[in-house]
Amino acid sequence: MPLARLLLSSALLVACAPATQTVHRSASMTTPSDAVLARVPAVRVVRPSFVVPGTPPYLNASITVRYGPTRPKTILLLMPGFLGGAGSFDRLARQIVALQPQTAVWSVDRRSNLLEPQGQISAANPARLAQIVRGGLPPRSKESVSYMRDWGLEVTLRDWRVAVKEARTLTPNVFIGGHSMGGSLTGLYAAYDFNGPPVDTGRGSDDIRGMVMLDGAPGLLSNQPLTRQNYDEGTGGVLGPLTGLKRLPEDPYVDTLYFGPNLASRAAAQARLAAAQPNALAPAGGLVNYPATNLAAAMVQLEQRYALLPFLALKTGRATNAIEGDNLIAAVLGGKNSYWVAGPKNPALPVGWQADPAAPSDPQDFVKRFWTPLSDYSEWYFPNRLSLDLAAVRQGTRGTPFEKDLRVWNKVSLPALGIVAGNGVTQVAEYQKYAALVGAKMTVDILPGAAHLDITVARNDGVARWILEWIKQVEAKK
Repeated sequence: MPLARLLLSSALLVACAPATQTVHRSASMTTPSDAVLARVPAVRVVRPSFVVPGTPPYLNASITVRYGPTRPKTILLLMPGFLGGAGSFDRLARQIVALQPQTAVWSVDRRSNLLEPQGQISAANPARLAQIVRGGLPPRSKESVSYMRDWGLEVTLRDWRVAVKEARTLTPNVFIGGHSMGGSLTGLYAAYDFNGPPVDTGRGSDDIRGMVMLDGAPGLLSNQPLTRQNYDEGTGGVLGPLTGLKRLPEDPYVDTLYFGPNLASRAAAQARLAAAQPNALAPAGGLVNYPATNLAAAMVQLEQRYALLPFLALKTGRATNAIEGDNLIAAVLGGKNSYWVAGPKNPALPVGWQADPAAPSDPQDFVKRFWTPLSDYSEWYFPNRLSLDLAAVRQGTRGTPFEKDLRVWNKVSLPALGIVAGNGVTQVAEYQKYAALVGAKMTVDILPGAAHLDITVARNDGVARWILEWIKQVEAKK
């Protein structure tokens, strides 16, 4: 099942949902103000984690950005999606805590986030940021990080489990969740066998009370069963070629036309400029090849109207003073009504950006949260091993060629909440299929009109309220 696909309309999704599921609950309630969200306490915490031979010791780490109280009643740990960092949850996490101050949200950074020279972005003045937008920061050579070949599913889940176990020392009410690929990892964590000591079954499902999947379900990054030869030698995948196990030392992280560490550093710098000086002229020779404001240069990359890939899209508005053309490449990759910007209509003025008050997300808020001193929206060095493992794994690997490597062995009789973006990448039927397969007690909500990234950054707090309402119901069934 390809990731880049056209989705059914929201109305059809509702029609497909069984009566036992909850769909289209109102998301029109009053949202906490920006001032209230800004007052939510947050801190970045790095803990020692699973030791991987060959990995530098400081990178054997479990990382979370923790929002809310230090002694909470409930903790929700959220895993970002493909190419995503802890910063992708900044707005949603603050909304949840603002609405329920006894709840904490711990947003996960995967260990590869420690490879990023974020200090250089932090220390940069506008002139230096403009330089970074034009040329990026030099990426680490692939040979220097060949140890990333081992950073796959097991390492990711064990790093996450360090934080989950710490959360369990604070409260029994521990929930996990994730966006996009993070939703897939959520289901895999619950089914994983961590091979604990005799007093600990080692089942991930024993660590938690329930799961939250935000426009992402198990199987999102797999389109067909892999053979052992595919796994070892490489093959095609949902997002392009998969690097096989044998080639991982020489090709350990994602570096493509649409994403890589150099481009990620440029995007972070452009976001900082857009947050500070949205209407100033963006650096020439930067992310766009025509005169544009900082905000337009940042948002044209991800706005659904212009984005190449449906899983890298949100809805905030549109370009102004822009000559637009049909984007045939985006259409082939699954885009709908996709356009590209050729340049300004009036050459005396730059391409600008107009926010749409009816759109799910606010562009100025998005760029403000894209990079903060605590977290970045993206993961610059995404491990190819994790992509490979997620393409190979199934919700039950007993009897497969991957039984030993990918220990997804257990049934998951847990409450689960799935939230579908109406114009995102997941369908209600996928949550239904997952629930039927593993025995999860699934509730589904739909955010109408939302693109894939809107689920975590929307100005409305409907998603936060759905999560809190569902958690309250689960906790009441002790």
